[in-house]
Parts: sequence; structure tokens; C-alpha cells
Amino acid sequence: MVGSGPNGLAAAITLAQAGLSVLVLEANPEPGGGTRTAELTLPGFWHDVCSAIHPLGQASPFFRSIPLESYGLEWVYPLASVAHPLDGGQAVLLEDSIEATVERLGPDAEAYRRLIAPLAEKLDILLEDLLGPLPLPPRHLSAVIPFGLKAIQPARGFAQRHFKGEAAQALFAGMAAHAIMPLENPITASFGLIMLMMGHRGGWPLARGGSQQISKALVDYLRSLGGEVVTGQMVTSLDELPKARAVLLDTSPQGLLRIAGGRLPGGYRKQLERYRYGPAVCKVDYALDGPIPWQNPDCARAATVHLGGTLDEIAALERATWRGEHPERPFVILAQQSLFDPSRAPQGKHTAWAYCHVPNGSTVDMTPRIEAQIERFAPGFRQSILARHTRLAVDWESYNPNYVGGDINTGVQDIWQFFTRPSWRVVPYRTPVKGLYICSSATPPGGGVHGMCGYHAAQTVLKDLQRGRSLAI
Repeated sequence: MVGSGPNGLAAAITLAQAGLSVLVLEANPEPGGGTRTAELTLPGFWHDVCSAIHPLGQASPFFRSIPLESYGLEWVYPLASVAHPLDGGQAVLLEDSIEATVERLGPDAEAYRRLIAPLAEKLDILLEDLLGPLPLPPRHLSAVIPFGLKAIQPARGFAQRHFKGEAAQALFAGMAAHAIMPLENPITASFGLIMLMMGHRGGWPLARGGSQQISKALVDYLRSLGGEVVTGQMVTSLDELPKARAVLLDTSPQGLLRIAGGRLPGGYRKQLERYRYGPAVCKVDYALDGPIPWQNPDCARAATVHLGGTLDEIAALERATWRGEHPERPFVILAQQSLFDPSRAPQGKHTAWAYCHVPNGSTVDMTPRIEAQIERFAPGFRQSILARHTRLAVDWESYNPNYVGGDINTGVQDIWQFFTRPSWRVVPYRTPVKGLYICSSATPPGGGVHGMCGYHAAQTVLKDLQRGRSLAI
């Protein structure tokens, strides 16, 4: 196994559970990929380097199937999943309860209830298919078809058709913007729907002690099964690896080309070369003297805060980023973990984690614009800053080579590439080279801390072994 992100570790665990001998090689000093935590600003202030809030983590069928809690992972659930402030002091909150959520939606209360309640009730069976090994046909057609007819739509038009008020439209826009695509693109409504559904069925938790605790629990469980994890070992070629029955790469398609390009057939190489990477992120971590002074104090009830204003504003911002522009008032996703996990900062102090979308490979420091957007809804925020750490889009790839140009989703997740990650193959995890597989978030079901890409890749390996396929590499 090359790479120890959540998908690489999920694949390794699945194979070790089947009794196979597993070796994981990681280039960085610590395992984890996008789930790492570090003192980025001042001593005693612990910041999630990449992923911070984990709705898919608590909902993942794979994570739920293994005893991570026995290996130290504890989910912390905020009072509300998400807050979305608007100008004038209003704020919309995604609460665990649909009834509590709709209290803030005014004229759209009943429309929201009719739309989301039936979907949220079926979230568990929907996730079995949505997090499944596409392009296999879904197992729960009666649930998937009604959801799919809604999910395939562009988020902006969907929100305008279903909601009349500013609050509900803005809430949906903030959720859909996690797609990192223009909200006029097909399937962006799916992101909005899934994010809302998870808020009502399980919530948006964080890991106590930092996202690194997810990686630590996965590694400790893998080692209990006899698996081995070696860090500080960069792999640049298949020739550097010991002889194995199978090699799984938790890498981007670019990484697969770099490590195995000489052995790949020309047609497959061309498909990987055509793989599209999307917009990136510029991220700032803050050490704070106190909690963020939100104009609407209810924003302190949520660990995640969406800062971008109205549906029209957010749609314009995401569209501009897609065109290669750097908006003056970007859409900002902010996390305030220390409000709910005191271990993240010294007593009385706090941390904040914030990023905005920027063009792929951007060298622009968006820190002033991010802070201005926070100040818009939390006047006086700058006065609470003790220290900050900024990572530009162009810097992300050196931290994690899977984030090509700063794309944290390892590739655009539009309607075309959703079904062709990372190439057009019946089994996308299997490369044309016998015994060589790819298991990163560049494979179905895509980005997020859920481990399902690795799980499905490992199941492919096990099926190939059962069928007697020659896997020596």
C-alpha cells in the first residue's frame, strides 16, 4: 500500500481482516493524508491541517464496521451542525432536528420539511449506494431514483424553485458550495441535499484531539491485525517496492503516472493525463485570544460556519473561481473546533480554521479577504488574533501530492468525472497492469473522509484473488 490517507488505511485494514500480510508505505513522518493535526501557529494550539469536520466520517459504512472507538477515536457533536449568518444579524442553523431548523426559515418551513424529511429518513440506505463502487447499479432503487431526480439538478435553480426566502436559499447554497463547482452545474444539488440530510441524521462531528485521531485509530487497529506501517519512505517507482501479490496506490492519477507510468498501456495513460483537477483552496489557521465575536451569538452553537451571504452571492463567487478569478469577498468555510473540544487550545484561548476556494495552482494569498469576510459577520475578529498560519493553493501539493494544484478533492466531481474517476473502466480501482490498483479519492465515491474508496479497491483485490487472477507484481 502506497499512501496512508483514510482510503489507503481502509484498504489495508480490509485486506488484513481477510488474513493477508499488509505493508503500508508513507512518505510523510506521520500517517494520515488529509487527516493530520499539528501546532501550526503557537505551542498548545492544535490545528487540523486539512480535514476538520466529518459528517461522512461518522456516516461511513466502513468506519462504522470497525472498532475505532476502542482505539481512541471519539466523535464530538456540536450543538448544531452548521451556522450560516446573513447581513443584519440573522443566522440560519442546521440543527439535528428538522423542526428546530425550520423555525428560522420563515415562509419556507413547510417546503423544507417536505423536501428534506423523507430523504433524511432514508439516508442510511441511500449512503449504501451513494458511497458504493460506481458504476454498479444501485441496490435500493425505490430510494435512489427519487433522490437522483433531485440530485442531478443544478443547485442554484433547485434552491430557487423550492424556496422563496433568502434564509433557506442561502442555507442550501452554502451546502452545495462544498461541490467546489458553479452552482449552475448539474449534480451540485446533490451536495446540498446530502449535507443537509447528514445534519439531520448523525450530524457534523469533529474528532476529539484533532483529525489526526482518526488516522491514529485506523493505524492502531491495522497494527492489531498484523499490518505494518512505515513512514518517511517516499515511493517514486514500482521498482522500489518489495515483491507483492498486489500493490494499491492511494495517490492521484498524476501520482499513478509518476510511479507506474512506464508499465501502463498508452490508452490508459492518456485517460489519466486527461483527468481534470478542479479549483483549489487557500487556508488560514488562527490562534485566538478568545471565541469569535459573532454578531449573532447563535453562530457559536455550530462548529462549522458558512460565510458567503445569499444564494446569489455564493453562486457568483463559485462561478468566478471556476473562471480563474479570485473574488474580493470569497465564500469561506470556517470551523471553530475549540468551542467544543477544549484540548485544541490553552485554557481560555481558541482556534479557528478557515478556507476559501481559489483557482487551481493559485499563488494569491487570500488571508486579508478571508478575514474581511469573517469580520463582516463577526466585527472585532481581527483583534482576537494571536497568530495565523496560511497555506496557499500552490503549497498544498507539497504537503500532500494527491492535492494537485491545491485540489483537496483530488479531481473535479462533475457529472462526467463522477462516473469516470479516474478513467472509463468497468472496475475503476483495477488498472490494466495485473496486481496494480488505485484506491484514492480519485476513484468512486470520491472525496471526503470515509474510507470507502479504499474499501472498494480492497474488495476488488479480494475478488481477483478468489477468481484466481494472477496478481504478482
